[in-house]
Amino acid sequence: MALSVHVDVVSAEEQIFSGLAEFVVLPGEVGELGIFPGHMPLMTRIKPGAVRLKLQGQEREELIFVAGGILEVQPGLVTVLADTAIRGHDLDEAKALDAKKKAEEAMGNRSSEMDYARAQAELAEAVAQLAAIQRLRKKSH
Repeated sequence: MALSVHVDVVSAEEQIFSGLAEFVVLPGEVGELGIFPGHMPLMTRIKPGAVRLKLQGQEREELIFVAGGILEVQPGLVTVLADTAIRGHDLDEAKALDAKKKAEEAMGNRSSEMDYARAQAELAEAVAQLAAIQRLRKKSH
């Protein structure tokens, strides 16, 4: 039996995942982070993207989209405190494409109600969601 670490992925709304994983990969601020059992304690910010969990006894990885947040690694426990978290199979491509289009329009129209920095953040989130959807599609084929 492979070594495992307990992982909790929570958002402000709900607990998305709680269970054992062989490893976790997620988008850190300066690149992808890989967390394996026995990883040294760590606390860092994460950016929008996919959290990939390799669960015990399963071939396929569990995919969870996060819109940024905080990662805390303690001995035997990995906690992802996400601003927003959505299970991979619950991602809505049409909604993400619409959000991307609206953010791009707001960035092009400086007089819009949405300020530029917010539009930029929403665009980054939509692009990250679309990338997570594409990754999920590749794994299911």
